[in-house]
Amino acid sequence: MIRFDRVSKRFHAHRQRPRSFHELFVEGWRLWRRRPAETFWALRDVSFEIQPGETVGLIGPNGAGKSTVLKLAARVLEPTSGQVVVRGRVAALLELGIGFHPELTGRENIFLSGAFLGIPRREMVRRLDAIVAFAELEDYIDVPVKHYSSGMYVRLAFAVSVYLDAEILLVDEVLAVGDAAFQQKCLDHLSALQRSGVTVLLVSHDLNAVQRLCHRALWFDHGRIRMEGVPAEVVQAYLADVRRRDERALVAHNQGGAFPRWGSGRLRIERVYLEDAAGIERYQFETGETVRIRLRYRASERIERPIFGLAVYRHDGVHICGPNTAFSGFEIPWVDGEGEIIYTIPSLPLLEGTYLISVSATDERDAEMFDYHDRAYVFRVVQGQHPERYGLMAIDGRWDHERFSISHAVGSERHNYRF
Repeated sequence: MIRFDRVSKRFHAHRQRPRSFHELFVEGWRLWRRRPAETFWALRDVSFEIQPGETVGLIGPNGAGKSTVLKLAARVLEPTSGQVVVRGRVAALLELGIGFHPELTGRENIFLSGAFLGIPRREMVRRLDAIVAFAELEDYIDVPVKHYSSGMYVRLAFAVSVYLDAEILLVDEVLAVGDAAFQQKCLDHLSALQRSGVTVLLVSHDLNAVQRLCHRALWFDHGRIRMEGVPAEVVQAYLADVRRRDERALVAHNQGGAFPRWGSGRLRIERVYLEDAAGIERYQFETGETVRIRLRYRASERIERPIFGLAVYRHDGVHICGPNTAFSGFEIPWVDGEGEIIYTIPSLPLLEGTYLISVSATDERDAEMFDYHDRAYVFRVVQGQHPERYGLMAIDGRWDHERFSISHAVGSERHNYRF
């Protein structure tokens, strides 16, 4: 059982500390003039209780206080105020570097971890082979852990934690360091521990894992619990908040950001913005939504048959498409003064990711560039209801199935499926 009763945790941060004796001696006369330490509250008045056998996930942005909760439960830290009650043998898999001595071998650190928890050496000898096999470190168990890669370190730390017969397991995001196969192995073992009645407190940015593994979820924000409840509901509320904040940041960026720009300026693109089917300005969309890209322009003189275009790039620079009015056969006889060009995407095919847009205006021969905004506008595609998850875009093809009987002469059945 774990209980937090009105727990707060405060840290002090100094802007500058002397890094050597020489610096202390030379700068010592200034120390008394240094501003006092800044106070940072990692947790403020946090209360919750976890029952034996329950698995609870902690979610929230970096710096929200999640890892501080684990360290308080593991007794690595003490609360500034309030009470932390933990009943049961605790095994903690926190950040790399906690619990192992770098000069000792993997084997020696296994026995050291057992000694910390009061497990007799003969019992650790009995468990040793299982721990080493789970960590997949048979060839490196007698090498000092300072020579381990981060993945090897995590495998050993997790194997030790789950084979110490703990009643409470504290797991931080550190599992993300392992490879995909080992991550799945850890998740499978966590499920087995759950079935055996072990209490698990899990910090993870893998929201799917939280929904899959946990009975409850706690959403932390600026050191406080913002929401507690069924994992799916808490995760959806958290994602909605993240998207609202991201939307505000995207609007600010797209309306006032600096970007590479060139052209003669006889025709200038004054503003570019995106909107949904309802005409609401937005910069986050789900796959399959209607998206309109609006280019507002101003021409200082009459210009015959201009061409407007745009290009869409993935965040890593992959050029996805580059439509323009000429390619589409959309002729604009002339422009003079102000106007707006609208490019409508009836069903956005892009999958989850961050994308950038360039826009341009040229003359009909593509000889004079009036205005070019290079990758100036950002939008995101978020995970929505579309079933596809992998790759760059959904092409919405059609599956066919032809099932033949043993003898082709008898005939065949044909099934068509469209997604």
